[in-house]
Amino acid sequence: MGAWELLLVGVVILLGLAGVLVPGLPGSWLVWAAVLWWALSDPQALSWAVLVGATAVLLVSQAVRWMLPPRRLRESGATTRMAVYAGAGAVLGFFLVPVVGAIPGFLGGIYLGERLRLGGSGEARAALRTAMRSGGWSVLTELFACLLIMGAWLGAVIWG
Repeated sequence: MGAWELLLVGVVILLGLAGVLVPGLPGSWLVWAAVLWWALSDPQALSWAVLVGATAVLLVSQAVRWMLPPRRLRESGATTRMAVYAGAGAVLGFFLVPVVGAIPGFLGGIYLGERLRLGGSGEARAALRTAMRSGGWSVLTELFACLLIMGAWLGAVIWG
C-alpha cells in the first residue's frame, strides 16, 4: 500500500475518532472500515491480525456500551466545546501515557473545559460528574476502543 493510501486510511480513522464524539455518526464503525480497507489492500498476516483484533475490541466495546446508561449528553448540558476538550484530552493522554492515559485524559479534558467555562473547581467537578452520568462513560468506552484500534494500526504501519 502506498503512502497516499496509508494517509487516506489514517484520515478516515481520524474522522471516525471525531465521529465518536458527535452523536449520530458511526465513528467506531468508520474506524473499523478503514482498518478493513487497509487489511484488504495489504493482505499480510500482520494486517489480518490487526483487523481481527480491531473487530474483537469493537465488539467488546459495543457489548460494554449496551450495559451502560444511554447517552443523554445533550439534555445534561454537554456542548460541542466539551466534546472537543474531552477528545483532545483522550488523544493526548493516549500518547503521553500509552493506552491507559486516554481515560484520565478524557476526564481531564472535560474538567478543563468546564473549569474554563464555569470558572470554579467545584462547578467543574459537578459538571464532570453530570456529564459522565449522562452518557460520558459510553462515549469514553467507544473512544477508548477506537484509540486502541488506531494505536494497533499505527504500530503495524510503522513497525510492520
